Amino acid sequence: MSELEERLRRTLTSDTSGRPSPDLFARVRESIDDDRTRRRRRARYLAVATAAVLVAAATVLTLTPYENGRPAMPWWTLELFTTGVLVAIALWLGPFIKRFGRAYAADVFHDNPLTGKSYIVLTDIVYYLIFTAYIMFTVNFEPPVEWGLSLNVSADQLEDEVARVGGILLIIGALHGVNIVLMPVLGRLFSLNRKLSGSHEG
Repeated sequence: MSELEERLRRTLTSDTSGRPSPDLFARVRESIDDDRTRRRRRARYLAVATAAVLVAAATVLTLTPYENGRPAMPWWTLELFTTGVLVAIALWLGPFIKRFGRAYAADVFHDNPLTGKSYIVLTDIVYYLIFTAYIMFTVNFEPPVEWGLSLNVSADQLEDEVARVGGILLIIGALHGVNIVLMPVLGRLFSLNRKLSGSHEG
């Protein structure tokens, strides 16, 4: 069952013991509009990520010289391509995680829906901050000594660039796993805090 179908089911089956809600139609339309907005946003992110990879690849192919019929790629072309790949992964992976994380957060923070929405927004900010910092920390503006004296792409550089991509995937995967485990604990704490506040007020 898709997210839209699940939201429609909850909307249509909620409060069935009484009279139908007068704003039922408005809520259904709002759910459909929200789903369309998310789909358009995901399509834009995917288009931007694809364009980033294509631009990086086109730049590499255009600027790569040839010696004796064989490509002699300067070191900075592979560096530029890897950075473009990292940006594309960030733009594609963020909405992908958010798509499935939204329903999970809604279940965890069912007693505090506004808190759940705020939590998703904050995790998005943290996600993009981590990606931006990682790219800035790992980008090279000149070839390191361990790559050798050649200014062309070497096996050592290729290994380092692959490690850059694998490193960010490992970091995001580990943090995402911690978030999955931590989110129910936070949801429970917020729920208990709300119940305690309500009992004190009563």
